[in-house]
Amino acid sequence: MTRPVIVRARAERDIRIIFEWYESQQLGLGEEFLSRLRESLEAVRVLPESAPLIYKSVRRAIVSKFPYLVFYISQPVRVVILAILHSSRNPASWPRR
Repeated sequence: MTRPVIVRARAERDIRIIFEWYESQQLGLGEEFLSRLRESLEAVRVLPESAPLIYKSVRRAIVSKFPYLVFYISQPVRVVILAILHSSRNPASWPRR
């Protein structure tokens, strides 16, 4: 059974900031990021347990072709997206955000 994906407000802000930055670098690059992010979110929706646990119940999925990671929690009835962070950031910093 696939579960609905809930994107928290902080993760939505992350997505908007990343999109705007890529679009400012090259027109259309932000759209490419969103396309790759959608692919990652679909994979998380279909197989939420496939990504590794990195901290307690938090899992991490990779956004292909972009240096970003999706941090989420897989719950029995839904998947909650907590944050989208650059891969060079220390993952220990995200809970304090």
